[in-house]
Amino acid sequence: MAQKEVVRGLEQKHNAEDQRCKIIDNMWEVLGRRWALLILRNLHTKEAIRFNELKRLMPGISSTVLTARLLEMEREGLISKKIYAEIPPRVEYRLTTRARELGVILKDLGEWAQHWKSPRIPATTLE
Repeated sequence: MAQKEVVRGLEQKHNAEDQRCKIIDNMWEVLGRRWALLILRNLHTKEAIRFNELKRLMPGISSTVLTARLLEMEREGLISKKIYAEIPPRVEYRLTTRARELGVILKDLGEWAQHWKSPRIPATTLE
């Protein structure tokens, strides 16, 4: 009986660890997508920002990709979306507490990158 309880306890511990790994993997996947960190950086500079304003701050991103990234980050709990009952509808995006904590880490990463940046090396050409 005691052995079955030990096995069950180990299985539960293993399942909990698997769940934590999946959560971390999801977060890395979302943050690793193109534009995600730039979206977070731009949201970090303001309390709230509307879709078109965010899009203007990021030349080159399409509305489709911006919408997809915002939805992914909302699902991961990094941003919140508030829809106002107006015509036309007004939508604002904000960083959650979770993402504000991440902002501290990203700031440190930016300082690290600035410290260790090297001059651009010209592309190698074949002759």
